[in-house]
Amino acid sequence: MTDSLGQSQVIPYLSGLSQMKDNHGNYLYQFYLISCEKKSFYSTEFHETQIRLSNSNIQWLPLSYTSKPPVLSTTWDIIKLIRTAKKIHKKEKIQIVHCRSYIAAHIGLFLKKKFNVSFIFDMRGFYADERIDGGLWNIKNPIYNWIYQYFKKKEKQFLLNADYIISLTENAKNEILSWQLAVNSILIKVIPCCADLDLFDKKNVTETERKVWLAQFQIHPKQFILSYLGSIGTWYLLDEMLDFFHVLKEQIKDAKFLFITPDKSETIITKAISKNIPAEDIIIQKASRREVPALLSLSTVSLFFIKPVFSKKASSPTKMGEIMGMGIPIICNKNIGDIDTIMNNKSGIQLLNDFNRKAYQDISSNISKLTNTSSEEIKIVAETYFSLRNGIEQYKEVYDYLTK
Repeated sequence: MTDSLGQSQVIPYLSGLSQMKDNHGNYLYQFYLISCEKKSFYSTEFHETQIRLSNSNIQWLPLSYTSKPPVLSTTWDIIKLIRTAKKIHKKEKIQIVHCRSYIAAHIGLFLKKKFNVSFIFDMRGFYADERIDGGLWNIKNPIYNWIYQYFKKKEKQFLLNADYIISLTENAKNEILSWQLAVNSILIKVIPCCADLDLFDKKNVTETERKVWLAQFQIHPKQFILSYLGSIGTWYLLDEMLDFFHVLKEQIKDAKFLFITPDKSETIITKAISKNIPAEDIIIQKASRREVPALLSLSTVSLFFIKPVFSKKASSPTKMGEIMGMGIPIICNKNIGDIDTIMNNKSGIQLLNDFNRKAYQDISSNISKLTNTSSEEIKIVAETYFSLRNGIEQYKEVYDYLTK
């Protein structure tokens, strides 16, 4: 809960749901939140996260995340999670276990079979295939091949035993149904990664905040700023994004590329220089969640390219709703999640067809089409597809179905 995904894709939903009441003024839900926390985030974010959850009357039970050795560390975390979940159930007789992704689903399946607790498999993506597509597991290695097969087997068990399944995309839902596993399509709800559009709103960014960042980066208010939000990680194509920026600068000489990221600046700068992009044209800034809207507000256009592989059928980029909530136009590539179907021809979105110079030139030479888009039009798209309020309501429908 102390890392960026927990802050944006777990706590806001639970906080919204925890405040809901019935007709008699009684709270509808009581949450017990179990998580495994990395030391690097826990040491700096614990206090604020604890206050945030306490204010929402959410009982948080943080455990330490184990990273080494591979496989055994994950097994140990699963054991710790099961022990903690059993203690809670013994005391509180919980009705629903809501599991985010595949590791947590081991605990959900256990509670379902042991205590007949309703099990929500909030899958978030095709976990095992992501590990292969991302180069984290090499199935030519017998050990990783066994692990891959194990998780694909567990995936089927989770899908067949879940009382409700949450998918981030229609694309992933259709893929699951094509497997013909006798999964009830009605009990698969698509809820994309939503954004807190009250937080990600330019109206909440003061002119003073903007001026401070502009002065720090030595840029002027009208300067063209291409931005990237988030970690680079496994999926985001740094080389291709820098190649695009290099082509863009042929059209807009004073353009700067702002990376709002926790990643090390040396990696990005070294890569940029290797592509003949001056280091002074790259700005890299780490930011807390509270600081992100002000930094994003400096953007003329925001950019992200994702590796278009099988597992990304299930991907719903968190950053998309946050950026569009700020009224900022986006350039991104096709063949990711539902982007092609729901975002094609929408205001403020330019879809990239291919990763080559011609495709970059086509967009760069017509960049004014994006920059002239009304920010209000872009915000309407965000509200339609990525509103946190809508996401909370959809989760409520699932909870209500399982408790009726």
